[in-house]
Amino acid sequence: MKAQNPSRCSIRTLAGSLSLLLALGGCAQLPTAITTPDTVSSMRLIGEQRLPWRMQFRDTMVGGLSGIDYDAAHGDWVMISDDRSEHNPARYYRARLSYDDKSFKSVELTSVVTLLQPDGKVYPSKENFRRHGGVVPDLEAIRVDPQNGNIWYTSEGDAPAGLPPFVRQAKPDGVFMSELALPDMFDVPADGKSGPRNNQSFEGLSFSPDGKTLWVSMEGPMIQDGPLPNPKAGAVNRITRFARDGKVLGQFAYPLEPIPAVPGKGKFADNGISEILALSDTRLLAMERSGVQADDGSYQDYVRIYEISTDGASDIQNLATLNGAAYTLVKKRLVLDLNQLKMPRVDNLEGISLGPTLPNGHASLVLISDDNFGKDQVTQLLLFELIP
Repeated sequence: MKAQNPSRCSIRTLAGSLSLLLALGGCAQLPTAITTPDTVSSMRLIGEQRLPWRMQFRDTMVGGLSGIDYDAAHGDWVMISDDRSEHNPARYYRARLSYDDKSFKSVELTSVVTLLQPDGKVYPSKENFRRHGGVVPDLEAIRVDPQNGNIWYTSEGDAPAGLPPFVRQAKPDGVFMSELALPDMFDVPADGKSGPRNNQSFEGLSFSPDGKTLWVSMEGPMIQDGPLPNPKAGAVNRITRFARDGKVLGQFAYPLEPIPAVPGKGKFADNGISEILALSDTRLLAMERSGVQADDGSYQDYVRIYEISTDGASDIQNLATLNGAAYTLVKKRLVLDLNQLKMPRVDNLEGISLGPTLPNGHASLVLISDDNFGKDQVTQLLLFELIP
């Protein structure tokens, strides 16, 4: 095991720690910092936990957990459900995870928070949307704001319903605060000739370690940028860096890998970015997740973690289409192919977050899977040590 190299890591400042000290007369102990590595050479699996299928918690059905983040100021975790208000209104959960560098001991849900629309109402289901309006949620990513502790989350929108993707900020109690101003390219035109593909939009969200900027990643390519990946060829999608007020600070082309297996005849297969995690202003982890359906209808998931760098990559924000355009892609390096770990199962992993620093000084990382509320899938949490 490599020894920690302090010169290669930065310690994230925790939101709320100063106010906590002032409130307690300066006598409180600061929360444990998160170690954010500048680079990741490898990942070591420590352990796994699972939640029961359709587990009931405080009158809600737990499932569809598509995003996770650590709230360092409170010492707990937030996990968002992509339930489109079908089972229960759009929501996120808080949980306690117990682990160290030797084992992943437990996951305990502690609360559930309903997310509200700007008008103070709950997000509607598709059926209620048709009757009463509002916005149908398809919530995919969640982050705790490092500066104020608020909750930021994304929705992929619903292209057939004319609903574009969004990034919104809420108070910890779910009350709407603001919505990120987005470029016109993320609108959903009625002619369907450009914009985000349905269910291929804002899957990834991450703050820079200092909280001054945030990254948003598309799951798949924009309609005008070319076809989806297939088993023979990859594709290109966009990752955008925003200021907190919505100003685009840069947009970059990410090369998606080909689908890693051939689906059954007439069956489904895809590959896209399911989440991102910023390590610095130019370096991120990107999780590519592929689902491939066999002849019998069953699915095999393939998940790979890449470290990517935007250094030297072209800023493509002014390119209306990437088809035929000249640009330089982001650099990417494979850190881990989870299917090489010989685990009993790699499920539909969609969330990724740093956690508390491990006793050995290395950063911890937790992944979570979206079970789509299906009995043939699982809600899986995987704990890793990051080797710098």
